[in-house]
Amino acid sequence: MRTMQSAVKLRGWMQAVVAVALVSLVAACGGGGGSSSSSNNNNSSTTLNGGSLPASPTQQPIAANAANTVPITVGVGVNGVINIPTVSVTICPPGTTSNCQTINNIQVDTGSFGLRVVSSVLNSSLLQALPISPIGTNSTQLAECATFADGYTWGTVRTATVQIGGETTSGAVPMQIIGDMAAGTVPAKGCGSGSAENTVSDLGANGILGIGTAPTDCGATCANASTAATYSNYFACPGGTSCARTAVPLNQQVANPVANFPVDNNGVIVQLPPVSNTGQSSATGTLVFGIGTQSNNALAASQTFATDGYGDMNNSVYNGTTVQAFFDSGSNAYFFADSSLALCGSNYPGFYCPSSAQTRSITLAGQNSTTASVSIGILSAATLFGSTSNYAFNDLAGQIGGNSSFDLGLPFFYGRHVYYGFDRTSTTGQAPYVGF
Repeated sequence: MRTMQSAVKLRGWMQAVVAVALVSLVAACGGGGGSSSSSNNNNSSTTLNGGSLPASPTQQPIAANAANTVPITVGVGVNGVINIPTVSVTICPPGTTSNCQTINNIQVDTGSFGLRVVSSVLNSSLLQALPISPIGTNSTQLAECATFADGYTWGTVRTATVQIGGETTSGAVPMQIIGDMAAGTVPAKGCGSGSAENTVSDLGANGILGIGTAPTDCGATCANASTAATYSNYFACPGGTSCARTAVPLNQQVANPVANFPVDNNGVIVQLPPVSNTGQSSATGTLVFGIGTQSNNALAASQTFATDGYGDMNNSVYNGTTVQAFFDSGSNAYFFADSSLALCGSNYPGFYCPSSAQTRSITLAGQNSTTASVSIGILSAATLFGSTSNYAFNDLAGQIGGNSSFDLGLPFFYGRHVYYGFDRTSTTGQAPYVGF
């Protein structure tokens, strides 16, 4: 569910990640229990059908019992969407610890930046206490159209103090309230071309916690008036209507909350356990704040890759073609282009349904010349979705529009510790990186 940092960065993902909406229908047909075993040996000859899968990674998450940790849950969630990792987030009005509310089922999205919460899940008293950010000299309301691969969210930009686990932002930070403005206020020009995702049902979660490498969700593109006029995600809405694109200073842009913690603010580690190759009902991991700041968050990655400001490895290679690769917990499958893999029929459009288990490899390349080959496994989506009580899958894959991107979605995270070092170059700090 990777957000578009600006229109310049828009990718051809619309067809592929429509899977998020599709699977909410598939998985919702299920029910019942299902195994939560972490075995990776469920490779029956029927499932593999003469094919093979690579060995699964086996790292386990640390216990989420320290202040700089919070549990991650992958399960049925709010709407039966598969491979949606979620955490709980507490929101308070600026300058007070009263009238706060803890919101569960907030999606962990390393492919976007900033906190976004659906307005309907907030208590009315809290919603009213969160001030709408003004823009310009006339206190015009600020709103945002955040564009994702499968749609867009529309709503006001407000400020709040945010707590996740035992960490709290140093002060109030800008966030988006999704769906608090009438549908008729959505700008006819400049907002996303996909479907509106302004409800819990449409979004598949109560909100999105964007914790990728960037400290804000648009950066210089939206801060600079000359580029903002064409590419800004932000809109000035006098009286809440007649919304028009506007430039927004960095300190008013929707912000990565973790980058605004007083400590443990230089990155995150996403840790999920291994899961069965045929899927399982749920998985529980840990989101760790900070890298190298505490005894429980040392940088222990086998490979680290310098990235651009958005966490992309732009010199990676798949099938002899240079691609932009990225680790995105907000995508519920691997998404890439490969004409040798059979697509599913109309029941599961956009997913791959090979007749036998498949292994594919991509060479990841960072801007620091670090390279590493990674192998991923792929089972037929039709086979995986045959168990309607399972919500955690490590070998689900789908098609992406074009062949210039390779989305290593949530399946990549199972059995791994995946690191995101935040971009601090604007303050002469660390350059952004990812690792595992």
